[in-house]
Formats: sequence, structure tokens, C-alpha cells
Amino acid sequence: MASAGLSFENPLFAAYAAYASLVTLKMFFVTGATAYFRYSRGVFANPEDVKRRLKKGAVPRLDHPEVERVRRLHLNDLENIPAFLAVGLLYVLTGPSPGVALWHFRVFTAARCLHTLSYLAAVQPWRALGFIAGLLTTTSMAVQVLMAGAL
Repeated sequence: MASAGLSFENPLFAAYAAYASLVTLKMFFVTGATAYFRYSRGVFANPEDVKRRLKKGAVPRLDHPEVERVRRLHLNDLENIPAFLAVGLLYVLTGPSPGVALWHFRVFTAARCLHTLSYLAAVQPWRALGFIAGLLTTTSMAVQVLMAGAL
């Protein structure tokens, strides 16, 4: 069992912190990709952004396929990564097996990267597999937190 506590002296917490940082940086990459697609395609959802772009006759749009794809990817990250961050932190506090915990963190991180790449490339079943693997990993940790907790 790893040493207790939320300290970088606890190898399990240090691993969680590293993987949490990786998926957060990946989410920031998608934020940048969203901005890139909006600006490069000249597609903005808000009137003030259209005005700033100074395109004569431009209007806010919510129907550009490439922009909507990356926006949906971003929303998916915003639904899944914060849950991993919260549940993963609580999971570390349960004192799980370091090997098992490390695999939870690795699988989630790899799954979200696979999901991102396959979403941008528009390939199935890889996108679904990435999503499901990440969801199952977070669910596994949540169940273990519930079992350790008191209802």
C-alpha cells in the first residue's frame, strides 16, 4: 500500500498528479484546436466575435461541420476529464494497490488520447472504444470509492 496522503512523497498521488496533468494538457490542446478551427474557417457562434473578424456580411454560425466536430470533442472532454480528476483523487485516498491504480490512470489517459485522435480523424469504432475505455476506468474507480466510503 502506498504511503497515505496527498503529497508527492506518496508515489500513488504523484502518479495521479502526472496523469491528471497529461489529460488536462490534452484538453487544453483541444481548446486550442477549437479556436484554430473557428478562426481558420471564419466560423463564430457569437455576434461580437463575427464583428471582430471584420468579415462583411458575416453572421454567427453553428452549422460548420469541421467546427462542430471539434466543438463536440471539446464538450466530450469537458464531460469526462473533470469526472476523472475528481474520482481519481478520491480513489487515491482509498489506498488502492499501486499497480492497479497506475493501470487505471494509464488506461484513462490512453483512452482519452485515442478518443481525441479518432474523433478528429472521424474513425469508428476507435472513437467509441476510446470513450468506453475511459468511461469504464472512471466507473471502476468510482465504485471502489463508493465501497470505501460510508453511505
